[in-house]
Amino acid sequence: MAIDDKPFCDTLEPTWRDIGWGRKGRKVAGRTAIPEGRYPVVVTFSPKFQKWLPLLIHVPLFTGIRIHAGNTANDTEGCILVGQNLKPGMVLNSNIWTHRLVKAITEARGRDEAIWINVR
Repeated sequence: MAIDDKPFCDTLEPTWRDIGWGRKGRKVAGRTAIPEGRYPVVVTFSPKFQKWLPLLIHVPLFTGIRIHAGNTANDTEGCILVGQNLKPGMVLNSNIWTHRLVKAITEARGRDEAIWINVR
């Protein structure tokens, strides 16, 4: 993940599954990456996590895509995890990076900046 084209932290999400984008398809909970694209990001309160977290909006066939703490793909049902890729297949120090990301997004919104994520 980058902010202003500068590396910020590493991310982890479930692997890509061809579920027929543009045709009838379905997301496989916990096993499907979100489609490539550019999505607006807002910080809202997550009832599931009981804290303020980034939320991707307007993702085709998906709802409730958050950016949150976790270490492996088993810690997500399709959301994006943030941290440092210090071990293959894992992100570590995830709580620290989630906090830093929420702070950066909140500060940018305070300057009336729009926040977007590019998923590749």
